[in-house]
Amino acid sequence: MEKSKLFLKSKRSFRRRLPPIGPGDRIDYRNISLISRFISEQGKILSRRVNRLTLKQQRLITIAIKQARTLSSLPFLRNEESANRTKYTPRTTGTRTRKK
Repeated sequence: MEKSKLFLKSKRSFRRRLPPIGPGDRIDYRNISLISRFISEQGKILSRRVNRLTLKQQRLITIAIKQARTLSSLPFLRNEESANRTKYTPRTTGTRTRKK
């Protein structure tokens, strides 16, 4: 009897997380405050696993983000990264000489 009690799983208390999108929230390209929660630091769309969304919600979020980017409501890249990409630094490999 003592051995059977050892194999029972202990009940762990867990905290149930609230869904990231409430029932009253509209998933739309105009709702920038909602959409920006599902974009990473680099400007990438986060996955379903990270967002904790259903498949239908993730599809709607993805479409809304792409529409907002096309209409220039959202940038394709974040400001820091886009500023780094526009800087042009020429290579300095030394002086070139022609062979005669």
